[in-house]
Amino acid sequence: MKNKDFDFQQALQSIENEIQSMSLGAQPPELYAPIRYLMDLGGKRIRPLLVLLGNYLFSEDWQKNAKPSIAVEIFHNFTLMHDDIMDNAPIRRGKPTVHEKWDRNIALLSGDVMLVRAYQQLDFVEETYFHLVLRKFHQCATEVCEGQQFDMNFEKRNLVSEGEYLNMIRLKTAVLLGFSLEFGAIIGGASAENAKMLYDFGVNIGIGFQLKDDLLDVYSDQAKFGKQVGGDIIANKKTFLLINALARAQGETQKELLNWLGKETFDATQKVEAVMKIYDVLDIQQVTKKKMNEYFEKAFGLLGGLEIDKDKKKTLIAFTNDLMNREK
Repeated sequence: MKNKDFDFQQALQSIENEIQSMSLGAQPPELYAPIRYLMDLGGKRIRPLLVLLGNYLFSEDWQKNAKPSIAVEIFHNFTLMHDDIMDNAPIRRGKPTVHEKWDRNIALLSGDVMLVRAYQQLDFVEETYFHLVLRKFHQCATEVCEGQQFDMNFEKRNLVSEGEYLNMIRLKTAVLLGFSLEFGAIIGGASAENAKMLYDFGVNIGIGFQLKDDLLDVYSDQAKFGKQVGGDIIANKKTFLLINALARAQGETQKELLNWLGKETFDATQKVEAVMKIYDVLDIQQVTKKKMNEYFEKAFGLLGGLEIDKDKKKTLIAFTNDLMNREK
């Protein structure tokens, strides 16, 4: 049955149904239980929603593509499982990370199987679009891994430029959002030009989202955020905030910041509070918000040339605005 309106709750329910009905395997349980555990932790399911939304923009038959849409959610969770190992993160969505609940080796191997499962979901793409989607997914998956490696490289460097950081988050985070919209558009029969425009829209929104995530890591309520607040500060992670603080700090402020970055043993709460005060002195929160909004504005500027129904465009804009206003 075709439906002219995009029902977000219906789309989300379809995605959850597909995730729950996904066949994972049973033996050995140590391989498959962590996958189900991580997938059942929830999350906002933004990426598969974007696939269905991108599909809706060019087709009235978006409901039938819930199965292929979860490929991007499985892939996303695969990256989270491995990223948590690399970051030694204790919490994911308010619960112990997979490597904490089981161990590192189990998390690595379960993550590998998740990647295989993500590719298997692409089998549900119509043959007409399959090879194009597969090529796009190859490129996106490779770029996500490149972004993660850049992120790890930055941990070993004292200085990282703002441009290098923005390119890293484009690869690690934003390209998957862009691909999700493009994926949906392609299987909806969009022209190459419209699909590319949606991809660029998603990438710019994705960079803005990651900058907001950097802010939320420092300026968020633990209960709302679902991850350890201040974790980036504790780990000396080269976020947009820290990079700009290092570029702007002078005199005693610079000395204090470098002192905290150089400490090998410290009280985590004390370090977070001290670095936050430095950020406040340097007005880093406003600097980050300004850059974040630049990317959001650039994204919305692209929509003028998107050749779709006016009401459908409004749906895309409304959904994106809801995401932009999130607090977790």
